[in-house]
Amino acid sequence: MGNCCRSPAAVAREDVKSNFSGHDHGRKDSVSKQKPPITVLNGVPKENIEEKYLVDRELGRGEFGVTYLCIDRGTRELLACKSISKRKLRIAVDIEDVRREVAIMKHLPKNSSIVSLKEACEDDNAVHLVMELCEGGELFDRIVARGHYTERAAAAVTRTIVEVVQLCHKHGVIHRDLKPENFLFANKKENSPLKAIDFGLSIFFKPGERFSEIVGSPYYMAPEVLKRNYGPEIDIWSAGVILYILLCGVPPFWAESEQGVAQAILRGLIDFKRDPWPNISESAKNLVRQMLEPDPKLRLTAKQVLEHPWLQNAKKAPNVPLGDVVKSRLKQFSMMNRFKRKALRVIAEFLSVEEVEDIKVMFNKMDTDNDGIVSVEELKAGFKNYGSQLAEPEVQMLIEAVDANGKGTLDYGEFLAVSLHLQRMANDEHLRKAFSYFDKDGNGFIEPDELRDALMEDGADDCTNVANDIFQEVDTDKDGRISYDEFAAMMKTGTDWRKASRHYSRGRFNSLSIKLMKDGSLNLGNE
Repeated sequence: MGNCCRSPAAVAREDVKSNFSGHDHGRKDSVSKQKPPITVLNGVPKENIEEKYLVDRELGRGEFGVTYLCIDRGTRELLACKSISKRKLRIAVDIEDVRREVAIMKHLPKNSSIVSLKEACEDDNAVHLVMELCEGGELFDRIVARGHYTERAAAAVTRTIVEVVQLCHKHGVIHRDLKPENFLFANKKENSPLKAIDFGLSIFFKPGERFSEIVGSPYYMAPEVLKRNYGPEIDIWSAGVILYILLCGVPPFWAESEQGVAQAILRGLIDFKRDPWPNISESAKNLVRQMLEPDPKLRLTAKQVLEHPWLQNAKKAPNVPLGDVVKSRLKQFSMMNRFKRKALRVIAEFLSVEEVEDIKVMFNKMDTDNDGIVSVEELKAGFKNYGSQLAEPEVQMLIEAVDANGKGTLDYGEFLAVSLHLQRMANDEHLRKAFSYFDKDGNGFIEPDELRDALMEDGADDCTNVANDIFQEVDTDKDGRISYDEFAAMMKTGTDWRKASRHYSRGRFNSLSIKLMKDGSLNLGNE
């Protein structure tokens, strides 16, 4: 696999930073050496980014690329550069994703609540999105760091988020991935603007157009997304989930597994009894109910949310602290997500070029008539030859899950999604390798100092306290260390597996197997 002994940061720098220096770093990337470099951005001349910008330290990492601090050589302005390695754009739909992200960021008007794109450029190895720098940290981190947190503060944040939704919808864009991690403060000042930073899952839409691709993060996913029939209303639902969390510190729909989270969303029962809800204003609760309305036709629009009395009178909303319990929950929720995101980035690195090459060999063997696609018959025969015990209905379900055009066949990109999924379904290999990344001494447990050191690589502040908070939650048997079973249980609680390998499956394959039954009910099962 090649990457399991190095930190994700090191691997990311190898993937992207080498583009700046022009060195190969000895990477064994036989695929990219054989193929001419792809062109992602049409009409944009290829150029060396280091001629315009001084590329500095790493700021963060997503499923595709690495974000660096960079400095405009001419103006000395501090900026952020998201560099997307072409090595990871393995199928056509991945390239289209990047093109659409750039197109949407250029299409949306400049606004104080949306991070601005300065320019998009590319070289032979990567696409570079140079953007406004946001230095103020994530939404929840700011809330936790404050001396007190009130309903009035939650109203101000909600207004900003819904204004972003309104702007997107007005300009024909569905965000599709609204969550706290995708909102950063521009700077560390108390009155810093809050900005939406990630449009990687966003899509253009026309009035009345419906979508079926399951995207987003489980906690924030609207019920109609799970039913594969949705429009822009899903963004209001996600904003409603964020508002609920802002007010009480936990998600409204939670369970011990991803399947359970989906079932809770579909049931739609909202708890307004737990602390601190009895002390929250009726107006706030009324808005949460209307944003989390299961029927998208009855759900409030962005305009209606902004006209709601609770937001209209935001400055009059209670300024009484919501209490330490809310702050404590928010901190725990935020830190746990940070741990999971770290683990998912590690897992993504295990899906190496060599692994994909093995799948390509398998595809060629299954494609017995060499027509570049595999039929149902070829797939069934191939799975049988490769030792899979899948029954015919399961094979058919897999094909339907990734075959967006209803062809009854899979091309290589679609086959890649199925194969990688089957590998995960067959065993926990990738999860175990992620566990091994944290378990530095190989004793079968993640110790507090090992977790602290791993989080420190991502630049997390106060890593000792963060690690302690995570241990309080994950270490269920309270022996002072995290076993593999405890780690796996944490990772499987509402974790968005699809996004961890989005550059393969692109959402055509889902972390939940969902079938609409003849009576209209939903049958959910973990794949």
